[in-house]
Amino acid sequence: MVTTTKKFTLEEYLAYDDGTDTQYELVDGELVKMPPEATKNGQIAVYLLSQFLKLIPSYLIRCKDIEIVVTDHPARVRFPDLVILTAESFAAICDAKRCTITQNMPSPALVIEVVSPGKTNEDRDYRYKRSEYALRGIPEYWIIDPIKEQVTFLRLVNGLYEETVFRGNDDIASATFPDLKLTVSQVLTAREV
Repeated sequence: MVTTTKKFTLEEYLAYDDGTDTQYELVDGELVKMPPEATKNGQIAVYLLSQFLKLIPSYLIRCKDIEIVVTDHPARVRFPDLVILTAESFAAICDAKRCTITQNMPSPALVIEVVSPGKTNEDRDYRYKRSEYALRGIPEYWIIDPIKEQVTFLRLVNGLYEETVFRGNDDIASATFPDLKLTVSQVLTAREV
């Protein structure tokens, strides 16, 4: 992971273009280059996208192409693997030049992160993003962990996430999407079992 030495304001980050297709997260004012995803992570994200398409309109589903401003000071912007928007959050970004959910916009309904191998990635998804997404008011946050072979389901209650861990053939129980019928095995193998 490459970081920059220049500290960016949120406004500078949102205007930044290095002329490449490189994606960056902004962490405490520093650009952090997003490494390529593991093949498995991409398969899981696309599989989940296909499952949500059975329940909600495609325009509410964003896969690896939307960023969320989680805090202004220090400036932090995240690129989740999968985001399910609300009608309000979609309306807020639909005419924007950049696919960014800013602090003054409604939060999405659900954010899903697929953990990449490595301690840094694990800390980022389990520790930092957990507190950032809670602070941002995102009602559900899922951490899909192919290494630990589990799905950590986080539901926002009174500003903090309550955690449930699912493994094996456990059904993933979503309060926001009760009609979604998935097991952990289906998600981790990225196919119907």
